[in-house]
Amino acid sequence: MNIDPWPAAPELPRPIIMDQRWTDAVFLHWRIPEPVAASFMPPGVVPDSFDGSAWVGLIGFRMQGAGLGRGPGIPYFGSFTEINVRLYSREPDGTRGVVFLSLDASRLAVVLAARAAGIPYVWSRASFAGGDAVPPEELGAAGMAGPQSGYLVRRFRGGARSDFAVVPEFDVEATDSLSVHLTARFGLHSRFRGKTLYVPNEHSAWPLYQAHVTRLEDQLVRAAGIEVTGAPESVLFSPGVRTQFGRPRVLTRAP
Repeated sequence: MNIDPWPAAPELPRPIIMDQRWTDAVFLHWRIPEPVAASFMPPGVVPDSFDGSAWVGLIGFRMQGAGLGRGPGIPYFGSFTEINVRLYSREPDGTRGVVFLSLDASRLAVVLAARAAGIPYVWSRASFAGGDAVPPEELGAAGMAGPQSGYLVRRFRGGARSDFAVVPEFDVEATDSLSVHLTARFGLHSRFRGKTLYVPNEHSAWPLYQAHVTRLEDQLVRAAGIEVTGAPESVLFSPGVRTQFGRPRVLTRAP
């Protein structure tokens, strides 16, 4: 496998507005046509394609110790499970980001606060499901076995569900160009009050491993307005990283 260098995160604009840790991250990605992704982009950004395609991701992780500024994590509300559906964006100057189509979380107060800021959170019953060992014969890969990591989601409104899990290959690091493209993201683009905002963040390189899907029944990607078929082309797992968010900037005004 070719090793692709991990890009350094740009210097984070001060002040620091949030500090948190993301753990047990599962990344599932499918190719989609670039025009499909383009229809979801905020004004001023375009899909950030790879290998001739745009990509949609279904990502689950555990938020831990989220706090304001550099302060300690907020008790209870600062730790929860999140599952998001996202696309990848690029500004004219090459700045890369993500565009969230939905983010499911189990903390209603967090959901309401984020939605007020233009981030499309959805209140759901969301939980981490992991730890059970999967024998090699169920994976179809000789010599592979280990604990799985996965996520369960059910939305309180509309009832959309997701249930997915993977078994990581901890002896196979994911350092290829596609894996880096999909995970080396240092900001998000969003619409807010008629403007396109870029919210920057920084973190060290994800410790990434190839993984095998053991369970996948998802309705969240379709609920976001995108159709995918077949197994995800990219399946990754990471134990996690610590990240900080900096001061947002206005990219452009929407027409």
